[in-house]
Amino acid sequence: MNLQKRFGRRVRAARKAANLTREKAVEKAGLSGANYLGEIERGEKWPAPEKIEALARAFGVAPASFFQFDRDETDPKLLRKRIDSLLEKCSPQQLQLANRLLKSLLEQ
Repeated sequence: MNLQKRFGRRVRAARKAANLTREKAVEKAGLSGANYLGEIERGEKWPAPEKIEALARAFGVAPASFFQFDRDETDPKLLRKRIDSLLEKCSPQQLQLANRLLKSLLEQ
């Protein structure tokens, strides 16, 4: 999968974790066009840096989170260990966000 598509997937996951429709997300970010956000999420367009920042603010995440790609790991034990390690450091608010994110990714 190319970088632009991976970026788009990260944006979509963050939007869903924030429990926002595309329409509400662009409104909250001060952008125009839910179609434009759809193109970003499908990996068809790259947003300008200021738009990345606006989307991150609207979703309550750091802009860098859209670019945090791990190599494709396949060992389930290692993956669970990494997830557990991340969750150990989370505040209750972050755990709630992680729960929403995982639900949006896994209940499709």
